[in-house]
Amino acid sequence: MPVRPGRILGEFHVNDNNGGIQRPDGKVKAIDTDYQVGQDNIALKVGPLGLDIHNRVFAISGLLIVLFVVLTLTFQNSIEPFFTGLRNWLTSSMDWFFIASSNFFALVCLGLIFTPLGRVRIGGTEAKPDYGYAGWMAMLFAAGMGIGLLFFGVSEPMSHFSSALGGVSMENGVRTDWAPLGGAEGDAAAAQALGMAATIYHWALHPWCIYALLALGLAIFSFNKGLPLTMRSIFYPLFGERIWGWTGHVIDILAIIATIFGLAASLGYGASQAASGLNFLFDVPFTDNTQVLLILGITALALISVAKGLDGGVKRLSEINMGLAALLLVFIIVAGPTAALIKGFFNNIVTYLEYIPALSVPFGREDANYSQGWTAFYLAWWVSWSPFVGMFIARISRGRTVREFVVCVILIPSTVCVLWMTAFGGTAMHQYIHDGYQAVFNAELPLKLFAMLDVMPMAEITSVVGIVLVVVFFITSADSGSLVIDTIAAGGKVNAPTVQRVFWCSFTGLVAIALLLGGGLAATQAMAVTTGLPFTMVLLLGTFSLIKGLMSEPRKPASKPSGKSGPLPSAAK
Repeated sequence: MPVRPGRILGEFHVNDNNGGIQRPDGKVKAIDTDYQVGQDNIALKVGPLGLDIHNRVFAISGLLIVLFVVLTLTFQNSIEPFFTGLRNWLTSSMDWFFIASSNFFALVCLGLIFTPLGRVRIGGTEAKPDYGYAGWMAMLFAAGMGIGLLFFGVSEPMSHFSSALGGVSMENGVRTDWAPLGGAEGDAAAAQALGMAATIYHWALHPWCIYALLALGLAIFSFNKGLPLTMRSIFYPLFGERIWGWTGHVIDILAIIATIFGLAASLGYGASQAASGLNFLFDVPFTDNTQVLLILGITALALISVAKGLDGGVKRLSEINMGLAALLLVFIIVAGPTAALIKGFFNNIVTYLEYIPALSVPFGREDANYSQGWTAFYLAWWVSWSPFVGMFIARISRGRTVREFVVCVILIPSTVCVLWMTAFGGTAMHQYIHDGYQAVFNAELPLKLFAMLDVMPMAEITSVVGIVLVVVFFITSADSGSLVIDTIAAGGKVNAPTVQRVFWCSFTGLVAIALLLGGGLAATQAMAVTTGLPFTMVLLLGTFSLIKGLMSEPRKPASKPSGKSGPLPSAAK
């Protein structure tokens, strides 16, 4: 097989154009291709500003998003029923597909932990991590869940608890309740256990497996195979050189659109909760105008973070935000029913493992409102977030082994999510069951957090901290998302001009505003599910391609005892 000048088969040459991606350390099995990163890009100067964009991907995705914003704002008074109907149809018709696909992703991830493929190292056999564990975990966790933990930390466990406590209700032979599985009518303890298990199912293993697989694919095909850090690269084992044509263009365009709408859904939830908190604390009117102003203001703050770059912006904000989140979490545990929460944490893990087989069944479900209205939406939302979260995790995970990567990206954040939901949801349930406090039980979803904090010590301070957390999660999500979208729209270049990230960050805010005005949370949910459906199919194909790619990578043999005495080798070597 002929090898083009400047490339050695299976290795990187120092003169190769790799779009700013760091070269591997040690052995890799690079893909030999004539494609140069950025060869289809348009690079030009507009005054002091530079542009470096993939001509087709940037133009088509940008035009589609502009068209969506214009049409949504033009027909905002009549478009909400369309969005609501679209969401309901997709979740009721395709719920089995989302649930079955997420089960497949989880099984593949667990397989990677226990097979020899786990010894493959991202970035080459001798690569070292770019970030320490503390910074790495803070960035991936803040990007992966963010605003959702604040919005749903109290509201979802309480919603499932109240539905389960109410039991099953039938009308014309059809279940009309929202209880998970068969509910637990009149049994508060059983309803609490089922409500927590049903919540953890949406926030632990399954979403993080989706993120981990896509992130791993991007990292391996970029840092090991020498391809651009863009979605199409994962599919080289399946499509070969066709990924540089329209096959790859479609994949990248889908990734950009999915990311935009996945982020917009999160920003919509964040704006709703922040506005609700301001209304609850300071009587600020809870209106569309308030939410629009919040989105505009926070997007402006995100633009400042964009200008600071990955290390100066996202990393620093993520660490600050995780510090604040940790303080709030510790406060809830200490000021709340501490002993019950500590016991509940372990009980909830056991209960989750007990219920997960039933909760993850894709067919023949009787609890349609829960499995379609909650589970199918969540899984589609996680998929629509996966290009954003996956690429961001890939960029910060060079130097980790596949086994270390999968264990950390799945198990550690999942454990933290269980702790978070236990602390916030468990405290709210304890207030209802043992104290007779009704406000959280009856509050609207965005207000449940503030209603819970209202009867705890330092309520005003902790509520303000909650709003600040929503805002900073908002900023890190918008900043990280614009970084990822720009990388895809720049043909895989990670060192594209900052002005392009400013463009995409601004567009994310505009899409969130358009969805807010054109249908509120129903619109954001509809578009997250709509983009999540085709991208789930993309992820299924990408998983098979990833396995093929990993099988060709060199890996260090598993260490075996030598049978000789002597000092242990240093882990740092």
